[in-house]
Amino acid sequence: MTQIVVLPHSEYCPEGAVVEVAPGTSICEALLENDIPIEHACDMVCACTTCHVIVKEGFSSLNPPDENEEDMLDRAWGLNPQSRLSCQAIVARQDLVIEIPKYSINHAKENH
Repeated sequence: MTQIVVLPHSEYCPEGAVVEVAPGTSICEALLENDIPIEHACDMVCACTTCHVIVKEGFSSLNPPDENEEDMLDRAWGLNPQSRLSCQAIVARQDLVIEIPKYSINHAKENH
């Protein structure tokens, strides 16, 4: 099992969390299976950016993003060199530390 440390997010995971997942699981699936309600407006088909995460540790262990994911990431709020769409980022055997950005395209700044 691989450990994912989720840094605190004021709405989705206020206390932060540590979850254990099987390699081969997407980060998005892992969060949802562990009651962390990350947005995923396109039902995890790489057609939006609502499940955008920043991988603080373990980024290089993930599968490489394909061209479609890279194109979608260009639209993500708060894009970072360690940004991934969590629905496309497949967990390997290396533990991860992730941050869910404060905002997404559906969860805009004006809501706060």
